[in-house]
Amino acid sequence: MILSAKRILQFCVFFTGLAGIVTEYTLSTIASYLLGDTIFQWALTISFFLFAMGLGSRWTRYVKIHETTWFVIVESCLSLAIVLCVPVVYGMASWPDRLPWFLYSWTILIGVLIGMEIPLVIRINSQYEELSLNLSNILEKDYLGALLGGLFFAFIGLPFLGMARLPFVLGVINLAVAGIFTYHFKDHINKKGVAVLVIAFFTLPTIFPLLKPIQLWSEQKLYKDKIIYFEQSQYQKIVMTQWHEYFWLYLDGHEQFSSYDEYRYHESLVHPAMLATPSRENILILGGGDGLAAREVLKYPDVKTITLVDIDPAVTRLAKEYPLLVSLNEASLKNPKVKIINDDAAHFLKTTKNSEIPLLWNVIIVDLPDPRNPSLERLYSAEFYHSCKSRLARGGIIVTQATSPIFCKEAFWCIVKTIASVGLNTLPYHAYVPTFGEWGWVMASELPKKEIKQRIINSRTFDKLHLRFLTKDILAKLFVFSPADVLDPNELEIHSDFHPVLFKYYQSGAWLF
Repeated sequence: MILSAKRILQFCVFFTGLAGIVTEYTLSTIASYLLGDTIFQWALTISFFLFAMGLGSRWTRYVKIHETTWFVIVESCLSLAIVLCVPVVYGMASWPDRLPWFLYSWTILIGVLIGMEIPLVIRINSQYEELSLNLSNILEKDYLGALLGGLFFAFIGLPFLGMARLPFVLGVINLAVAGIFTYHFKDHINKKGVAVLVIAFFTLPTIFPLLKPIQLWSEQKLYKDKIIYFEQSQYQKIVMTQWHEYFWLYLDGHEQFSSYDEYRYHESLVHPAMLATPSRENILILGGGDGLAAREVLKYPDVKTITLVDIDPAVTRLAKEYPLLVSLNEASLKNPKVKIINDDAAHFLKTTKNSEIPLLWNVIIVDLPDPRNPSLERLYSAEFYHSCKSRLARGGIIVTQATSPIFCKEAFWCIVKTIASVGLNTLPYHAYVPTFGEWGWVMASELPKKEIKQRIINSRTFDKLHLRFLTKDILAKLFVFSPADVLDPNELEIHSDFHPVLFKYYQSGAWLF
């Protein structure tokens, strides 16, 4: 009986450790989705969570008797609290001023309950093991459960279950622990514990059918247009909305493009660089998983290969299969010239030795999200641009989107200075995209600036492209900046992995959007 009891306790602790860490990550992810600023929300949510666990641990000192009953009550209540966090928190999304308080309060509630688990189990297990073995065995199983929980969240829970179903699975785990615990320690559990377990057992199935509709209803409140597609991938939340014949793509709540005017952005991104290079045989697109940049590149018949590197297979799959997007990108990702690689852009540049793709590219098109957090700003660092430079063919061109030179002036000119720091000649330019505002890009090459401009403006290829936005007159004006919109490089620092400044610059201007 003693051996069996110890094994049951360790089994329960393993799964409570697993569920606890996944719950912590889930709450942090929900906070970042609904409140924005991923790094800040993860830090704040985890801090509140750990503080609440401390409170829960402290409050167990007031449990003088019936530890087994209290453990069943805690697990039963915890299962309900975790499962209800989705409908409760997402239901509050319509009241943005109250949402943070509600979300953090719910986080503290769950943290308190999880904090009570280990002290209660240690006290129960003290009947079967001496103190040193008791602590080491219980904590070992809890930490092992946390390890498996972290792997489960990253590879299965978030990408395959999503925010609607993942908390329900966690609630079921906690309820199962309570049920197993009750069965094996039934002689030590009173009617109150059994009653709470029964209530949780019959309540959970009634909540499950409401989870997805409530999440979709809440998501819809965040967007002014009708949601036509929703997916939680391993890396981000993918949402598409539609208004009349136009549709928008959002990643983690940030607009990526609108079919209303995306051609202005993608023509400006792609064609100046394609016209400037002496050769267009091999093209590398970093990001651009929607296939729209590839669509523009394919307008050049002398292009032989396009290597498209996007970290999220869900985005590239959507671009290849979703009818609206396939129509917009003209099935570019199905073209035999295009090879899709799902990888991080920086990692790809540093490590790829794939014999099926070129070692050097004539044009490198960097179509990545804004540097709106520390994770993304590393894709605008001096080290990143040095990696791009090392993969350029002779006379090759790099072009990157560079946020708005009006709304995020410091960020834009910081990118210009950072690219120049790796020994490339930079040519910044801008154009008006109605859904974005005034937007900026930066071309860079070892070619002289004057030669780059002449190649673009005098290109005989341009007239054969039949573009919707760019004309020769507009091309010439892209590179003209008002003196008031140009910052002195001496006022800015170079952004690098070891001295990151771009996110700070971006934040200082992003409030204007």
